[in-house]
Amino acid sequence: MQKKSKLSIPQNSRRIYFEPKSYFRNDFQRDRDRIIHSTAFRRLKHKTQVFVNTTSDHYRTRITHSMEVSQIARTLAKIFKLNEDLCETLSLAHDLGHTPFGHAGEEILNECMYLYGGFDHNIQTIRIVTLLENKYYNFKGLNLCLETIDGLVKHNGPIYDLTIMDEMLGKNFFKKKIKFENQPSLEAQVASLSDDIAYNSHDLEDGLKANLFKIEQLNDLPVIKDIVYKHKNKLKNNNKDLVLRQIIRDIINEMVKDVVLNTKKNLKKRKPRNILDIYKSKNSYVSFSSKMLEFDQSLKEFLKYNMYFNNSVLNKTNKGKKTIFKLFHLLRKKPQKFFTKKTISKKNKERSICDFIAGMTDRYAIQLYNSLK
Repeated sequence: MQKKSKLSIPQNSRRIYFEPKSYFRNDFQRDRDRIIHSTAFRRLKHKTQVFVNTTSDHYRTRITHSMEVSQIARTLAKIFKLNEDLCETLSLAHDLGHTPFGHAGEEILNECMYLYGGFDHNIQTIRIVTLLENKYYNFKGLNLCLETIDGLVKHNGPIYDLTIMDEMLGKNFFKKKIKFENQPSLEAQVASLSDDIAYNSHDLEDGLKANLFKIEQLNDLPVIKDIVYKHKNKLKNNNKDLVLRQIIRDIINEMVKDVVLNTKKNLKKRKPRNILDIYKSKNSYVSFSSKMLEFDQSLKEFLKYNMYFNNSVLNKTNKGKKTIFKLFHLLRKKPQKFFTKKTISKKNKERSICDFIAGMTDRYAIQLYNSLK
């Protein structure tokens, strides 16, 4: 067994509620298994990544994206001698709170909830794992380890404004067990950057397969233009999909290699002595170099205007937004049709409706809307 780094989170941890230890699995293996066996994780199979899930069987969904993030994160964890099980758990769980129809669904649900506390998919993930998944006699949620919760809460780094978290979870929900202003663990930083690598490269692949743009258009992007040039001659004699897959593989390899070299440079320069130094650091350790960060940002911009804002994509996601908006208001008028007194909040029925809609798959949301209109 590989010896772990002194900066790695130990294999065993504390949970929100006490539970006896397992004879066969460490604490984070149990967390991973709880995520995989959760209802919310299964639903990701039919939730939009970019293309609405009913578009094709071959484009990525939230569940395939989460699995690809997990693969990259485990590779990086092994290189840095970190807790691979925690990295895998965070990667698989990070998108549990996503709505149907992707970010468009999140945007309209937040608008619907404007007067009732708002909506954020990252915090919805926390609601799911701490409140909404009910599989145990003695507590709500999945009772994950505190380091897992910490990594999910800080998927995008430290949190200084707790307003929407207080609205969605309740004030002082974690009873000071989570230090929001601290940096997340190295494992959480790895999962977060693996998310960036996976969705940038695989959204690019799906966009090319959907003919939303051509390979030649990538020549203006740093890093990619050199990779495309390397494979240019292969396009003449090989299947286009085969060349495309190789280009995407090379992009992922370049991004992973950059993270490894730059993170090792950060660790060598700043010399953290222990996990506490990681938490107290002003900046994250796991990061791209300035050159790769420039590429990452330019690729995001390219995808934004050539893919996410493409009319064929927007038409379907706008229909999804309309579906969620109308569902929300239909359910507000007749909540008794879908909720019992036990399952709807007396203080905030809109939050219960929001949980219900956020948990829907694309196709269920469409089916329910068609049955109600």
